[in-house]
Amino acid sequence: MKKFLFDLFPIIVFFIAYKLGDSYPEQAQSILNSFGMHAAPGGKPGIFLATLVAIFATFVQVGWVKLRGHKVEIMLWVSLFIIVVFGGATLYLQDENFIKWKPTVLYWVFAGAIFGAAVFGKNLIRTMMTSQMELPEAAWRQMNLSWGGFFAFMGIANLWVANNFSTDDWVNFKLYGSIVLMLIFVVIQSLMLSKYIDKEEPK
Repeated sequence: MKKFLFDLFPIIVFFIAYKLGDSYPEQAQSILNSFGMHAAPGGKPGIFLATLVAIFATFVQVGWVKLRGHKVEIMLWVSLFIIVVFGGATLYLQDENFIKWKPTVLYWVFAGAIFGAAVFGKNLIRTMMTSQMELPEAAWRQMNLSWGGFFAFMGIANLWVANNFSTDDWVNFKLYGSIVLMLIFVVIQSLMLSKYIDKEEPK
């Protein structure tokens, strides 16, 4: 549970900052001004404040892991790189579309890594989870394909919401929608793998 909340930390603070910035635009703009950023005329500063906060939050994640003496996972480094690039473009160009594309790019990077490694005979999901469970080769291949497909689907879903709904709707989907879809996927995965897990001998 702690790991799950830790991974969601930037999303949660992004959501909170957006809602506060949307409710108190003058204060949000004042904060942005202190960093030398100015919202476009008629624009809503909440999305830009949330983007700035998300960038800082991801740096805090990396710093916290290193402070505890742990190795920073490559997925976190990738996430930091993408939020800096797309978040930075959002703030510099005052274009919220960049931050909306960021989740899709991240999801597709993960999907590409999973499918790309599989082409060369490496199962990334097994590499990450083999210490947590023992499964037959067929089950590992199924998990690898499922996770790759899920990330690809999430990238498409994010683009669809970003292009067809308001920024408010997209922010809500970014938090609530992604969590719900993830939980549904994990439950389905658990049900599919239960026939293998149930057969394991007690250790």
